[in-house]
Amino acid sequence: MITGINHITFAVRNLSSSIEFYRDLLGMKLHVTWDEGAYLTAGDTWICLSVGEPEPANDYTHVAFSIGESELAELHARLQQAEIKEWKQNTSEGGSLYLLDPNGHRIELHCGTLATRLAGLEQSPYKGLVWY
Repeated sequence: MITGINHITFAVRNLSSSIEFYRDLLGMKLHVTWDEGAYLTAGDTWICLSVGEPEPANDYTHVAFSIGESELAELHARLQQAEIKEWKQNTSEGGSLYLLDPNGHRIELHCGTLATRLAGLEQSPYKGLVWY
């Protein structure tokens, strides 16, 4: 039985610029690097950067990381100064910032939880919503 997410791996063209993005801009903790990769953590989530040729999705597929409201506002200003591209504006409950990493991977920084999302759906249900 699946118990959760073990790790997330991103293919990256340039390891050092990707480390700068994830560690220096987003604040993840860098643990190790090697010629073709790096391991970082975001809280309890293990992130692997693996040198290769990225082919990010052009659909709504993305990875969302948790962040506090006050940290989101501060980080948003820093990301704008670094000219990090946003790929979507937030339309759901809770603060969110949707950005592209240096390789075009879609990242979301989100302040809500599943509980806050479900509470929001009680107030404004999606079309065809079925509760279980």
